[in-house]
Amino acid sequence: MEFSQLLRAARQFERVFAQRISPVLERCGLTIGEMRVLLFLANNPGCDTARDIVMVRGLGKSQVSQAVELLVGKGLLERCPSQRDRRIVHLTITQTGWPVAREAQAVQARCGRALFEGLTPEETETLRVILEKIVANSARMAGEEQKL
Repeated sequence: MEFSQLLRAARQFERVFAQRISPVLERCGLTIGEMRVLLFLANNPGCDTARDIVMVRGLGKSQVSQAVELLVGKGLLERCPSQRDRRIVHLTITQTGWPVAREAQAVQARCGRALFEGLTPEETETLRVILEKIVANSARMAGEEQKL
């Protein structure tokens, strides 16, 4: 697989997911950016700051900031200052936000199952291991770029 094929597959999956999640977005009055933030928080316990979202998910700071502001305004997220360090603000999905997040996770899971359709359990595991290595290599490369 060439690098361009990997990127094309990732972009195509993003488009398919955006299409499949659009009824939830419309019903809940959310943008795809807001949903990405909500899903990140639901899927990554322990990674609960805007900085985590920027670093791990790779979204832009301004995009995350705007999405958080809107989600807080809609009552789906709340900000909780850290007890240890007041500079850190944790983001928590509210009781109102969890049903939306769970519905989006269900769409995400259906998309994931469809994506891996036809793969054997062994092929799926091999792909998981390969992707972990690619992610680790990418993180290492990003660290090297910051040093330059």
